[in-house]
Amino acid sequence: MTLEEAYGALYSGALIVIAALLCVMLFRSVKGPGVTDRLLSINMIGTLVIAGIVILSRLLHEAWLLDVALIYTMISLVSVLILARVFIPANPSRRPFRDKKRKKKKEAEDHD
Repeated sequence: MTLEEAYGALYSGALIVIAALLCVMLFRSVKGPGVTDRLLSINMIGTLVIAGIVILSRLLHEAWLLDVALIYTMISLVSVLILARVFIPANPSRRPFRDKKRKKKKEAEDHD
């Protein structure tokens, strides 16, 4: 086995592991119990795709794939920031449902 074949086997194995992790993160992004779990899994999917593109670049000896990975990195960063801004509140202590629970609890204590 030559060194080139050994690297090819290593890169192929790494791509298989990344594909398995992508499936796990896809499951977590759909099933995740909270919004933050879903956002983190979407971010992880972007990171794994970038790693896969870089490994493919090395495996196929194509340098232009690194440019694609850089562009995908920028797009992934911006998309996660926008999703976080939309779905995660800036001040979690001011959520309306928490205020309602506090009011109900206070009213129940006042009646006693």
